[in-house]
Amino acid sequence: MFEKQIIQSDKAPKAIGPYSQAVRVGDLVFVSGQIPLDPNTGELVGEDFKAQAEQVIDNLAAICQAAGGDLSNIVKLNVYLTDLSRFAEFNEVMNSRFAAPYPARAALGISALPKGAQVEAEAVLALA
Repeated sequence: MFEKQIIQSDKAPKAIGPYSQAVRVGDLVFVSGQIPLDPNTGELVGEDFKAQAEQVIDNLAAICQAAGGDLSNIVKLNVYLTDLSRFAEFNEVMNSRFAAPYPARAALGISALPKGAQVEAEAVLALA
């Protein structure tokens, strides 16, 4: 049986439900979905899609750091968009924050996200 280690960062928003920001099991870290909440206020960063996408990546990065890694340790990224026409914009933000080799990724169009967010992302990290 694997031991679960809970990962918590004050530089990312607190969980808004009964879940952990991330859980480490062995060399894998499973990061819960992050929406574009400002960790200081708990509020959405605004209605601008790019600002929301950047905040989502910032939140993921903070949790990666708390786990002992960084964005380059992400091996799988799942992205949820309330408007799939924003797919290219998300790619631009991702290109500005990630370097090759890129993680595996899925991008899904969904009808709604918590607090009216336009984008959410969850990740799996591999740490040595």
